[in-house]
This record gives sequence, structure tokens and C-alpha cells, in this order.
Amino acid sequence: MHTRPIRFLRRGQLVSLGNVTPTQTLLELLRDELHCTGTKEGCGEGDCGACTVVLGELDASAGQDAIKYRAINSCIRLAQSVDGLALWTAEDLAQDPLIQPTEPNTPAPELHPVQEALVQCHGSQCGFCTPGFVMSLFGLYQNQVCQGQGVTHQEAVEALSGNLCRCTGYRPIFDAAQAMATLPVQRVNEAELAQRLRQIQTDDPATSNAASSYLAPTTLPALLQARAQHPQAQLVAGCTDVGLWITKQHRQFEQVLDLTRTAELRQVEHYPHHIAIGAAVTLSDAFDALVADRPQLHTFASRFAGLPVRNSGTLGGNVANGSPIGDSMPLLIALGAHVVLMRWQAGPGQKPGQIVHREFPLEQLYTGYRQNVMRPDEVLAWIKVPRPQPDELLRAYKISKRQDDDISAVCLAVRLQLHDGQVQSASIGVGGVAATPVRASASEAALRGQPWQLSSVQQASEVLRAEFNPISDMRASSAYRREVLGNLLQRLWLDSQGLIPIDLQRLDPATLDAHFQAPKVAA
Repeated sequence: MHTRPIRFLRRGQLVSLGNVTPTQTLLELLRDELHCTGTKEGCGEGDCGACTVVLGELDASAGQDAIKYRAINSCIRLAQSVDGLALWTAEDLAQDPLIQPTEPNTPAPELHPVQEALVQCHGSQCGFCTPGFVMSLFGLYQNQVCQGQGVTHQEAVEALSGNLCRCTGYRPIFDAAQAMATLPVQRVNEAELAQRLRQIQTDDPATSNAASSYLAPTTLPALLQARAQHPQAQLVAGCTDVGLWITKQHRQFEQVLDLTRTAELRQVEHYPHHIAIGAAVTLSDAFDALVADRPQLHTFASRFAGLPVRNSGTLGGNVANGSPIGDSMPLLIALGAHVVLMRWQAGPGQKPGQIVHREFPLEQLYTGYRQNVMRPDEVLAWIKVPRPQPDELLRAYKISKRQDDDISAVCLAVRLQLHDGQVQSASIGVGGVAATPVRASASEAALRGQPWQLSSVQQASEVLRAEFNPISDMRASSAYRREVLGNLLQRLWLDSQGLIPIDLQRLDPATLDAHFQAPKVAA
């Protein structure tokens, strides 16, 4: 097998590189091949954000020349995956000729507004993490400020959720995020960038270069045929899991099959009774679709890793990986989601082949720790999520040591159907308590048909605590996990009653003071 050259745009110019191995990361390419040492390596696992860069790609759904910008972690992103895209690092913002002031006859300043705002607000301290913050802010700038919108404090917090500052200097950085919208705007010339991106679009390597060590088919039939022909190839999507195997376990793969270029699997399809999320849809876009149907999931979605991880990782990859502490599976189990597996079946003799699929509830995908029922030639293609039902009560809770950008110790998602104060149906997904994400069937049965009242919830909480035997590890003890499970179910009841302000995300200090203020005693 041989590697094929990759081509991408940087500073508006074509960069073409050969001999890029299938497991070389984008960070390695930037620092070792292009000598872009402004992009830092901090953790090598997508946790700290020091390596953040921004990718741009054509977004046909938003217009012919529209560009979608995503801040991603370059330390766990495969270099081959940026083929055909535009790339910006912190070193490029003031030097990209396609980034120009919007005011006519105005010379380009020395610094981009993102950088200028950080200088004015004293947002850089030791400076190691600063390039990553700059790029996350650049992604926010392109997607929001350039669209004529300001930036609120909460929006800045969410945009920077994947960037850690070891000097604890978040306040001036958040100030800079809001201040950058007040400076003279500089825009990317998207019409020119789109034209240059179209010029470097590559052919489908699954058909034109089947012997390549990095396959990135652009159609579903081509993907499934490549999977059938190369079942030993490592299947990747956003690479937020496989990237760790490369950077931390030093694993090498002779051949990689990337499904993120498959057009059919990059779509979210809307139907009357469900939405179908393609396996190559990023976690950001997948959660946007889920939140559009169920706005109460916004907080949970924003805590699913940092934004650069959500911008790169895919919902299909998270589900297929099957980590017992992956946050999407408990939620999808509670929602009653199904998965669709697909494979290519060759026709007899000279007859054409066809796509064969099977569908079943998501929780039936797993057989053990990171093990599933998929055949070597199968691909997880779709996740089908039912639409909300009337009188649906849904909550998803994540317990972790850190509020943002952290892995769950326990994850609980509960969906109830209530009618006249009684639980008509219950669906509960749990993570962090078994070798796989699981459905809490006994707890569902304990709630079903019961009045929605504290005594019933307390009884069901005891069932939930006893239903699983979680392990003790660095994140939490077994006893803690069991206790928290029951507590979270009672939290759901309290939340549904609006009795006390128990959600820190929605905590209003004025309301809290009024609630706990001692009654006045008459003189």
C-alpha cells in the first residue's frame, strides 16, 4: 500500500504534501513538517486545547459559497483527514490575504480582532495555551461575530469549554471574547475561498486509489464496498477515540478507512416520527438536532466534552466505540433510539451487488466491554431517534469531577410519559455502572404504572441503586456511584416539581435568596 498526497489551503494558498502516513496526526504535520510551532502539544488527548486549530469546508446547505468553520484538536486529528479543507493556525490570522477589513480602503491591522482583544484585555499570561484560545475564539468569531452577532459571557464559556488555562486566567479571556465583537470586523473572503476549495476537491479514493493506505469514500456504496474489501482496515470518523490509541498507546494501522467524507452519512434527516442522524454527523450537529426537538438537553449537550472534541467527533463513532462512560448512549437508550447497520452484499455472478441493512434498539448493539454485534464488513450507518411525545418528562444528568470537558463518573438519562399524575411509561439509560451502557429495566418497571410522587420515586431509587454493581476506579467508588444513581432519580422528581433551585446552570442568586430568606417576625 502507498500513501497519497494530501492537499489543503493555508493562508489561502495550496499546500500539497506527500508521504503522510495514515496515523500521522495533524499536530505532528504542523510542527514537524510545516514548522508551525505556535500550535502547542499539551496533553496529546484532546483535553487541554493548546493544539486547537480551525478547519473550514464548503457548506452546501447554507449556500454555494458558504463555509463552515470548526475549531478542533489537532493532536488527535489525523493529518490525512484535512485533505480538501482550509486550515488556520494562530500564526495565520494576521497573514492570511483572504482575511480583510470590511471597511473599504482600510489597511489590514497587524493583529486579527481576536488577537487584539486578548491583548487589550490582558488575556495571555504564561502564553502556552494562548494559541489554542485564539483559535477557539476565531471559530466563534467566524460563526457569530461575522454574522453580525455579539458574544455573551455564556456563549464565550461554551465556546472555550475545550481550552484549559493553567494560570486560571479565564476572566480576561472571557472579557476578550466579548470585546472582539466591538472591534472593526475582518472577514474571510468566502467567495474566493470557496472557489479555491472547489478546485482542490479530490476524487473518491475508494474507487480511484483502492490500494491507498488511507481510504475516504465519498458515497455510501463506495464506503460499504471498501469495508467489504478491507475488513482489516481501521474504521475512523472524528478520531477522538482512535486518536488516543495512536498518541497514548502508540498503535499503528497499516490501512485506515475514513467514513466522514461519505455524503449520505453526513446528513440529519427529519421524518414525522423520528430523526435519522448519519454516523458521520459531528457531535455538535447531532446534539443541535436533538436540542431542536428537546431544548432541555442543551446543558447536557454543552457538557459532552469540549467544543473542539464535539466539532470533530461523531455521534456514530461514539455509539460504535461503546465506551461504558460515553455520554451519548445513556441518553439515546432513554430516548428509545435504534441503530442501523449496513454492509455490501455482492451479487451472484455478474449481477450487481446491493446494500443490506439491519435495525434494532441501540442497547442491543453491545455484547461486552467495547464489544458489539457488528460483522467485520458492517458499518454503523444511522441512529434513529423518536420524536418527543406529549406529556414527556426528560432529563439527562452527568456527574463528573470537573464541570466542563471531563469524563462522567455516572450518567443517567430518564424519559417518562406522564398522564394524570401517573407514570405511563419509563425509559432509563445509564452509563458508568457496567461494562457497557445499559438500560435500567428493573427501575423502569418499578416506576411504570405508579403515581408520580415522592414515595414512588424513593422506592424506584432503591431499585436503581441495587440494579447495578459498578466498579471502583479513579473517577468514583462503587458505593458512590450507586448512591448517586438513586439521588439523581430523586433530583428528577424535585426538578419536575420546581420545589428548589437544584440546577446550578439555571441558578438565580436573587431567587435563591428569596427562597431561603427567613420570614420576618412581627415586632
